[in-house]
Formats: sequence, structure tokens, C-alpha cells
Amino acid sequence: MGTSLPIYRPLTPEDVKQIDQAGRRILERIGIKIRGANGVTFLDTLKAAGAEVDYENQMVRFSGDFLDEVLGRAPSRFTLYSRDGRNDLHLGEGNVYFANGGRVFRILDMATGGYRLTLLRDVAHTATLVDRLDYIRFYIITCQAHDIKPINYHLLDFYYALNHTTKHVMGGCDDLHGAEQMWKLVSIIAGGEDRLREKPFVSVITNPISPLTIEAKTLNILNFCTTHGIPVTCAPVPMAGATSPATLAGTLAQMHAESLAGVAIIQVLAPGAKVLYGAIPTTMDLRTMELTMGSVEMGMMNASAVQLAKLYNLPIYASGAITEAKRPDIQAGFEKGVSNLTVAMTGADCIRLTAGMMDSGNSISYEQFVIDNEIIGMIHRILAGIKVNEDTLGFDVIEQVGPGGNFVTEDHTIDHMMDEFFYPSLSVRCNFDIWEERGRPDMLSRAHDLVQKILEEGKEGLLDLDVIAEIKKAFPGSRRI
Repeated sequence: MGTSLPIYRPLTPEDVKQIDQAGRRILERIGIKIRGANGVTFLDTLKAAGAEVDYENQMVRFSGDFLDEVLGRAPSRFTLYSRDGRNDLHLGEGNVYFANGGRVFRILDMATGGYRLTLLRDVAHTATLVDRLDYIRFYIITCQAHDIKPINYHLLDFYYALNHTTKHVMGGCDDLHGAEQMWKLVSIIAGGEDRLREKPFVSVITNPISPLTIEAKTLNILNFCTTHGIPVTCAPVPMAGATSPATLAGTLAQMHAESLAGVAIIQVLAPGAKVLYGAIPTTMDLRTMELTMGSVEMGMMNASAVQLAKLYNLPIYASGAITEAKRPDIQAGFEKGVSNLTVAMTGADCIRLTAGMMDSGNSISYEQFVIDNEIIGMIHRILAGIKVNEDTLGFDVIEQVGPGGNFVTEDHTIDHMMDEFFYPSLSVRCNFDIWEERGRPDMLSRAHDLVQKILEEGKEGLLDLDVIAEIKKAFPGSRRI
């Protein structure tokens, strides 16, 4: 990235201060409810660490001093590793990384024009696409596989993801059993538990329940992952007007409280654990009660969340590029472009949901993955800024060409033609006559062709056969490995 970040600031310093104070007041006076069968165990742990606990109502409250002490344990910088070392994500250093989104249930089938339920092969295909698309830097397990039993969800979706990309893989785990399956699998792929702990190439996403609730089973997952060295996030999803106040400031205050609570509890469970401040604030159209994750306000709130996370020097997992559109169309393009750029310009470390997502996060499209990759490439170029030095100012070549000349064949032009410009692969840049001669291609048709090419080239898995044999031995009951 360039030195121009952050470019966009939706909140003034005084705004940030007021929202932070409101969030802290929520944690101190209202608190977080820990719900579930073994919630008392976590309440005991938090009480022993210094939190205020109300056992009758299953509430935990955080005084200001206690909150500051435990938040201070969280690392401000760490790396989310890739398996091959070529796409490591260095968080907290001013970089912006984009990823797709996860756990949808439907996919747009361009052959029929309709939607179908997602299958395990769609995990493999989307991982293959992300592996080959330069600007989508890590992979979030995209969809729920409807053709496998729930007991093997996380074993198989992590396996199929890791067999088709070497980039960092994030995914959700529904329960402790799923987290244990995932950890056993990736330990084998890493070559041992110690190697995985040294360079974890997976991370786990969890979510509290807005408003102000965390389930004990979520804390079980977080406790297991962090004590085994797996990076995590606990990302609230407040919906303005439904599960949080209708005002953006009110939603941000509640989200901030929920996000800080997640980080604080994780640091009590595993001091120094790698954790991202999670933020997925959303909106709804209050006239129709429809979820509207493609709204401009969602982008603004996620951009604001970056400012709140950076107040505590915490790397952030924010969200962008959702659309309500049902097809890769004009609406999808402008909603995704505005949202991605809004969040990226604040300097978010990780931005999820930026590729492939349609229908307010309910569906995906293979073609949208490659279109979004091009949008993200343009955003990368914006964030890189304009390089100004003696060479780029071009005085010597201007003097040499002089009045009335041209610069096309100059060495200076050749030297800089590839590093000054972003060259899209899907956009149509030829004149009208040539465009007609080529059969009037458009971005969607080109995206479809590129998808077919990538999937054809990426049919084979990436894991070594010896590793696959060891995984089969470790999980004898699974027939899909």
C-alpha cells in the first residue's frame, strides 16, 4: 500500500471519543450476557480475573481499569500465514487485505440463470478461484455444503479449502467438535502441532449475538482455538433498527462494546492470543424490514469501526462489498465498489465479504469473484497513491522530447508502463468497431470464460498424496477425503 492511508475518516476525533466512551459505559453498567449450559465456568474464570459477575442473570461487567488491563494483552501486530509463504498477511502494519465471504447457502448457476443449493464442490471451486486471483489475498470458507452430514462439516470444508488454495484460510466452527476436527486436520497438514503453532495458516471466525450476548459454546471454541495458537475473531453483527439502535452512532456504540468484550474475554482465556477486533455492522430497510447489507451506511459503519479498533491498536476484521443485487449487474458493481473503497480508504487490516457475494450475503456467484477481483485491483491502485520522485517527474524526458513530440517510444515510457497503471483483464477497452468485430463481449461474459479456465486448470488438489493418506488414516469415518 501507499503512504496516503488513511484517506477517509467518517468520524471526527471527538466522535470516536464519544462512541468509545458509550461502548465502555455499556460494558461497565449493562454488561454482556453469557448464555448456555457451561456459562458458569466462564463466569467463574472472568470473576477470578477481576471482572464483575452477576451469576443470577449470567452477566459479566467490565470496569474501566480491568478492561484496559486485559485489552493491553492483545498484540497490535501479528501475521496470518499462508501455507507457501507467498501470501502472508502482516496485520497492524498499515496493509489492507481483501477476502471473500462465507457460509452462504445458494449459488447463482449461470448455465440456468437460477440458484441452486451449495455443495462441497463449491468450496473447492471457490478456493481455487481465490488461489488464482491476485487481489483476493485470503480465503474464507464460502458456503455451506448441503451434500455432507453436519458432523463432518468443518473437517471437510477446511480440507477441501486447504486442498485447493495455499492462501490463508478462515472459517467458522459451529461447535467445539468442529474446532477439534479442524485443528487435528491442519496439524497433520502443517507437519505437527508445533509447526502449526509457529505459523498458523488457518484462523477461526466466531460471532456474539447482538445485542450483548455471547453463547458459552462460542467461548468453548475461542478457548480451544486460542490455547492451541489459532488466531480468532469474535465479530458482532448488529443490525441497525433490529438488533441494535436505529441510529448509526448507537449501533456503533453497541458493536464497539461487543467487539471489545470479545477481545477482552479472549485475553482472559489466553493472554497474548492473536485476535482481530471484529466488526460486521449491518442495516435494514426499515420501510420493508429487509436486510440491506449493500447499503452505503453499512460501508460507513465498517469504516468507522476501523477508527474504533485503531484507538486500541487492534488489527481489525471489517466487512465490505455486499450487494442486494441478484445478478452481477450495474447495481452489484456500484454497491460493491462504493462499499469496498469506503472501508479500504480507512486502512482496515482485513476486509471480508469483498468477493463473490450477492443477494445481501445470502448467495454467491463464481463470475462475481473474478469481477470483484478486478474492482479490488483498482482499489489497490488508488491506495498505492502516486509515486513522486526525480525520475517520475520526468523532467529529462520532457526536455528530450520537447514541444510537439511524443513519448510513446521513449525508454522512460517503457520503464514505467507496467508499474504506473492498473490494467484490467475483464473491462472492455477497445473502440466500438473492434468491439463489434469481437462479438460484443462484456465484463460478465469475460468473467464466465475466466472462471471456466481457472477451474479447468485447478481441478487437481494441492495437498501431497502422503499427507492425504495420513488424513484418511486420522479420520477413517469420512468418505469424502
